[in-house]
Amino acid sequence: MRKGFTLVEVMIAVVIISVVISALLEIYANSAYTFLKLDKKSAANQYLSFVVDNRDYGLENKNATLHDLLKDFDIDDDLKKELKSVKVKIIYQKLQSIDLSDREELKDTDSQVVFEIGKTILKLNDSSSSILRVNLQ
Repeated sequence: MRKGFTLVEVMIAVVIISVVISALLEIYANSAYTFLKLDKKSAANQYLSFVVDNRDYGLENKNATLHDLLKDFDIDDDLKKELKSVKVKIIYQKLQSIDLSDREELKDTDSQVVFEIGKTILKLNDSSSSILRVNLQ
């Protein structure tokens, strides 16, 4: 009668446990990386909403800080200090411009109406986000 495990059985058990542990570590690393990317993308989308609410930014190319985008908002002093160090690049790309003054409804008026569709891109250090904008001139 055998009273213990052989060396081969113990080695096979160690190999199986090693494979399972390495697979679990890889799953954890992938999920942590995905969570970090989603967190950065979420922050970029939130910062992009500040561009939408600010009339001074978004329709031309500019370099700014997040503090500049939020100067009209009432925010905490600690958050203001933190946002002063975050630099952003705002890029505006004009996609299409439609001149509405050629329309029959507007022929009698002297005003020129231009409907412009553009894309505003907010670039941070390690992420970016974009929205489509409509501008009526």
